[in-house]
Amino acid sequence: MKKKVTIIGGAGTIGTILKKGLSDKYDLTILDKAIPFDIENFIQVDATNFEQLIRSIPKDSDALINLLTIKTENDLYNINQFQEMTEIHFTLSFYIMHAAITLGIPKVVYASSNHTTDYYEYDGVSTLSREITTNDYPFSRGLYGVLKLASENIGHILARENENFSLINLRIGSVQKNELKALKEKKRLHYTILTHEDAVHLFDLALQSTVKYGTYYGVSNNPGKPWSTENAWKELGFVSKCNAVDVLNENE
Repeated sequence: MKKKVTIIGGAGTIGTILKKGLSDKYDLTILDKAIPFDIENFIQVDATNFEQLIRSIPKDSDALINLLTIKTENDLYNINQFQEMTEIHFTLSFYIMHAAITLGIPKVVYASSNHTTDYYEYDGVSTLSREITTNDYPFSRGLYGVLKLASENIGHILARENENFSLINLRIGSVQKNELKALKEKKRLHYTILTHEDAVHLFDLALQSTVKYGTYYGVSNNPGKPWSTENAWKELGFVSKCNAVDVLNENE
């Protein structure tokens, strides 16, 4: 029998990629406020309403994937945007972890971000003269990275205090809807992209993992990539199958 995985915020780019790539292996349910083009196994939910969220999550889920995200500008100077960012990237992260614990769902895979350490990266290149690792102090340039890190840390507390709960943080590099077009237009992506094939592979490994709590960078093995995936290889078994060069070469 397939394991049942619920993807919260699954109507966006990464959710669409995962649904396509993982549906043969897992029984997937998509939760989102936005209605996707493909509404099969979809439940519309406003995750800011905790009671509605916990009612909507299938109780027999084996794992939750948290892909909720929002983009704003000037969020450190605009009170409304600050509150909106905090709600989506911190409060809702807690809601999802708390829902998992309440419902007895043993695992959450959290789409964190490379922006937790973007102080060390400029235009896709590490400023440390080496790859950035999860051991480097997480300096961020903005609120988004700060909130992602805060959610990782809340998860660490909850995983430590709850025997039957685990959290895997994936600090995603760059995932693009049309990766070939994006690679041709943006030089940074040549270093930072996590290809569709690698994204599916990485999330699959995170779902299978027996790690209680772990944090990993999600980036393909692009020449000159700014982040290290060594611990993702050692602890999850992640080996990049398709990088930026492969995508460009395959479409020449």
